[in-house]
Amino acid sequence: MAKLQPQAVKLITEIVERFKDEPTPTMMILEEIQREYGYVPLEVQELVSQLTGIPVSEIYGVVTFYSFFSMVPKGKYVVGVCLGTACYVKGSQLVSDKFSEVLGIKPGETTADGLFTLDHLRCIGACAVAPAVSINGKVYPQVKVDNVKKIVEDYRAKEAQ
Repeated sequence: MAKLQPQAVKLITEIVERFKDEPTPTMMILEEIQREYGYVPLEVQELVSQLTGIPVSEIYGVVTFYSFFSMVPKGKYVVGVCLGTACYVKGSQLVSDKFSEVLGIKPGETTADGLFTLDHLRCIGACAVAPAVSINGKVYPQVKVDNVKKIVEDYRAKEAQ
């Protein structure tokens, strides 16, 4: 197991303790760790396994199955382009391609400055305003390719303040 900082071990141990009486604590523990750190790397999964007795393979299976978990750090702003049917037929793939171009990354990657991660989502429930993009939970309706550069510039300007 990779070396975790003592304060990280302490916090993860506290999280595990909080859910020790739950009949199936895995999801709750991992969600709390993801919320705290933004990702759940393998060394953390190994620690959770050690503390709970849940096999690492089971924990890894959960982390890799559910798209809201990540094993690598995500950017400060997670740009989720919906590729569900309604969004896709209204051009969301072109919107995603433009985000890739403007940010200089592919879906699933994070910009070198750590500001943006580009993700594809299957449906965010905003079909009536397709194509939709979600950035840290804020939904942008009817996004056009021409809107993408301004959206990114607005977030970069926010960081410059």
